[in-house]
Amino acid sequence: MATTIVVAGATGNLGGRIVSALLERGAHVCALVRAGTESHKLAKLEQPGVKIAKADLSNVSELTRACAGASCVVSALQGLRDVIVDAQSVLLDAAVAAGVPRFIPSDFSADFTRLSAGENRNFELRRTFHERLDKASIAATSILNGAFSELLTSRMPLLDFDAKRVSFWGNADQRLDFTTMGNTAAFTAAATLDPSAPRILRIAGDQISARELATVAEEVTKSKFELVRSGSLDDLAALIERFRAADPESEKTVFPRWQGMQYMHNMFSGRAKLEPLDNDRYPNMRWTSAREVIAAHCK
Repeated sequence: MATTIVVAGATGNLGGRIVSALLERGAHVCALVRAGTESHKLAKLEQPGVKIAKADLSNVSELTRACAGASCVVSALQGLRDVIVDAQSVLLDAAVAAGVPRFIPSDFSADFTRLSAGENRNFELRRTFHERLDKASIAATSILNGAFSELLTSRMPLLDFDAKRVSFWGNADQRLDFTTMGNTAAFTAAATLDPSAPRILRIAGDQISARELATVAEEVTKSKFELVRSGSLDDLAALIERFRAADPESEKTVFPRWQGMQYMHNMFSGRAKLEPLDNDRYPNMRWTSAREVIAAHCK
């Protein structure tokens, strides 16, 4: 009989990938979605092995019924306090009430457990939820993967293809952790089906410095990339505070510009570095390098 896994946030990019990775491993999936979810999002989930359960994320009773019989609940929810702390806490209570043995929270980030309180708004929400999770009568596993590699070719203030520039703060040789969403989803699926998985698993598809990134970009694009020091870590911290103070409304959004800067500060400081890595825990994982991500983008 196939194992049943409940996935919250299954209509999102990462959540959908986790669902697919679980199906590839022979699991049955209960995709937990909000009532009123658009039909085109539901259509992507409708495939053999997937049950769609509509539930109110603030209703413990509804969520408990949806979690009944599952061996693990995986959260790929994204948002601010109302989601990461409040909704996940209700989901956690439901998993415990339903007798689910294991819970995987929506962490998927750099190693915020090694940072001081208050350094990163989004990380602080995860830290708050961890305090509740660690007191609950359920086994838990957090997946920490650094930054998603896809951000290298989109929103991250690091690699600029138009300006042919790689920007850094502090040390150009500080290695940064990157993992693709596909690799993260595949590893999460394996951990979900692993009853012996520890409290934290750390993975990185690639660990690359700004200097190395500039070299890779040059080799892939056959163009010269300038390596630019944008300032010290103290300069970046001051810039974050200026952006944050100038736009109070940005506190209501998940990824305002200053939040991305907080991620960069945490990564360039080296204190959120993922080590030791658990990449070898599951066989047959093929890790995608930053070079491959950049090459695919430049095709």
